[in-house]
Amino acid sequence: MPQEEIKRIAKEVVKEYLAEFIKEERYIFQKHIQLFDGRNIQVGQATGTKIGTETTQKLGLYNTTPTAQQSKISDPTAAGATYLQATAQSSVDAIKAIIDALETLGITAAS
Repeated sequence: MPQEEIKRIAKEVVKEYLAEFIKEERYIFQKHIQLFDGRNIQVGQATGTKIGTETTQKLGLYNTTPTAQQSKISDPTAAGATYLQATAQSSVDAIKAIIDALETLGITAAS
């Protein structure tokens, strides 16, 4: 078979394969995905984009261990005679919980 015919057939096979690949609902990668420096990920503006579609899926940023969605952080509350002290402590506890959640996901560095 002539070399030109082999090239033509190869191009046709690749073209058909890519056409089917592009039609797929999703792409499944079995290897790491690496983006060159200066490349961006653009997302839609109408509906938005999710990273993780279940609360049990795990995510880690900046080389932290991937973890599932963090627990709800309780709202600061206080009552009774020691209202001011309890409110302050409740606020401190809430702030600490927020910091812990941010560190766990890798959004801020762990202390």
